[in-house]
Amino acid sequence: MPHNRLLNFVSSDLTEEKENEEEEAMDSIVSSSTIFIRSSLTPVRSVSSSSVVSVKPLSSAQVVSFETNRHILSFRSSGRRTRKLVANASGSAIRCGGIKEIGESEFSSTVLESDRPVLVEFVATWCGPCKLIYPAMESLAQEYGDKLTIVKIDHDANPKLIADYKVYGLPHFILFKDGKEVPGSRREGAITKAKLKEYIDGLLISISVA
Repeated sequence: MPHNRLLNFVSSDLTEEKENEEEEAMDSIVSSSTIFIRSSLTPVRSVSSSSVVSVKPLSSAQVVSFETNRHILSFRSSGRRTRKLVANASGSAIRCGGIKEIGESEFSSTVLESDRPVLVEFVATWCGPCKLIYPAMESLAQEYGDKLTIVKIDHDANPKLIADYKVYGLPHFILFKDGKEVPGSRREGAITKAKLKEYIDGLLISISVA
């Protein structure tokens, strides 16, 4: 192979390898970093599986745009590629499938007056970690059946509940039993299904629900 062609081949291979490393680094930042949000209602942050992650300044991967109407985050790697994370958010409530979404008017009858334990998940349409654990929560709601009721409450639509229960991070979980918050039941952040099940099982055992 001629010397010039060999150099071009090696240079091309190194460039591709560098781009792949940058993409992997960007995926790691998106999946594990903590996103802090300022809200006109209550200071709230969207929390991932790690409560705090130190991230170096993004020299080769930069946030280049944010469109509030569709919540699109664009990331450019080495000035060549642009990657987008899209979270379409309409003004309607989050569709929860098997998990019922309630508001302030239903909170008392659904949560406080329930004859079974109720796990409340505070979420928001713009909360990425909330969307990440959505499938796991749906699956667990079906798995626990009559042992546990799981409901969701939208942060933006229910400012009074957010203030009353001092919810500062999303997603945020609180277990209620017999009309009262179970001490030590609060948890925030996106975690795996296995960890969610471990968390819920521990709570149910603590309140003697077989």
